[in-house]
Amino acid sequence: MTLLWLLPFLDYASVAVFALTGALVASRAQLDIVGFIFIASLTATGGGTLRDVILDRDVFWIVDPMMLGVATLAAVVVFFAAHLLESRYRAILWLDACALAVAVPAGVAAAMGAGMGWPVVLIMGMVTGCMGGLMRDVVCNEVPLVLKQGELYVSCAFAGGVAALVAERLGAAGGLELLACALVTLTLRAGSLVFGWRLPVYRPRPARTLPPKR
Repeated sequence: MTLLWLLPFLDYASVAVFALTGALVASRAQLDIVGFIFIASLTATGGGTLRDVILDRDVFWIVDPMMLGVATLAAVVVFFAAHLLESRYRAILWLDACALAVAVPAGVAAAMGAGMGWPVVLIMGMVTGCMGGLMRDVVCNEVPLVLKQGELYVSCAFAGGVAALVAERLGAAGGLELLACALVTLTLRAGSLVFGWRLPVYRPRPARTLPPKR
C-alpha cells in the first residue's frame, strides 16, 4: 500500500513545527519580522525541497503554497510571543526534536511511495529531517545542531529510517512503519536531551615519534 496519501499531513506538521524553531532562532538573532518569516520558511521547507528535487517530484510547497502560509503564521506568532518563553533555546531543542520525528517519516514515506530501495529511503529520511535545521543554523550563524559534538541528531534520523524499513519487512502497513520511524527518532533525540546520550567522538592523539636511526 502506497504511503503517499500520508505525505501531505506529515509535510504540514513538519512545516509548522520547524517554522516555530526557525522563528525562535530568528528571535535569538534579534531579526525583524521579515527576517522571522524568511528563517521560518527556510527551516520549514529546506529539507522537503531538497528531498523532492532529488526524487524528481513536484516540490511540495509549490504544489501547495499554503505551506508557506503556515510557516508565515508560525513566524508572526513567535515574533509577538517569544519573550514569554523562559528559555527559548530549550524550546528550540524540544520543538526541533518533535519536528525531526515528523520530517524523517515524511522523507521515508516519499521515498517508499516512489518505490525507492532501502539506501535511498534512509538518505531521504535524513535529508528531510536534517537539512532545514542545518540551513537555519548556518544562516543565523549558530552552531548547527546536526554537527554538535557527539550529539544524537543525524543518527536519530538514520535509526528512524532503519526502524521503518524493519517494520515494513515484518509486515507493518497502513502507516505503522512510519509510526515506528517517528517513535524511534523521537526516543533517541529525547534521550540525548534528557539523559545526555552521545556518540563517541574522535580524540586526537599525539603523533608517534620514530626512534632515531642508528
